[in-house]
Amino acid sequence: MIKSFRGILATGEQETIRLGTVRGEIGYMIRKFQLINKDPRDLAAECIGKIFTVKQDSVTDVIDFSDSTLLAVSYFTNSDNPAYSSDSVIIFDNVKFNQDIYLTMYSDHDDKNCNYYIELEQVKLSLDEATVATLKDMRGSN
Repeated sequence: MIKSFRGILATGEQETIRLGTVRGEIGYMIRKFQLINKDPRDLAAECIGKIFTVKQDSVTDVIDFSDSTLLAVSYFTNSDNPAYSSDSVIIFDNVKFNQDIYLTMYSDHDDKNCNYYIELEQVKLSLDEATVATLKDMRGSN
């Protein structure tokens, strides 16, 4: 089963996507993560969205693949220069998780809001998988 989430965030904001269950037997994998600015006709837009397994202390434009809590990154840019037309790069880690995830949004333009769309594939976890996924989330490592 696919669960989808969508919304809009301003730069510097963080949103919690509630997924945790009592027994942790339901897991999720990211299948899609897309961004688009609030006004697609705006010719100067840039959005960096990141999904983490733990709440972030701050929201930045830094993308660090060595961060084991980082699950996904989506980057959207729009420009009036034809050489730099609309672009979207999506990268995600193929990890199963069973706890809440945290979405952050960053833009160089403080007045820009970005829409997000996330698809998560719901998977049944064995008791061992549920225990491992929960422990990883509690430790903040993948």
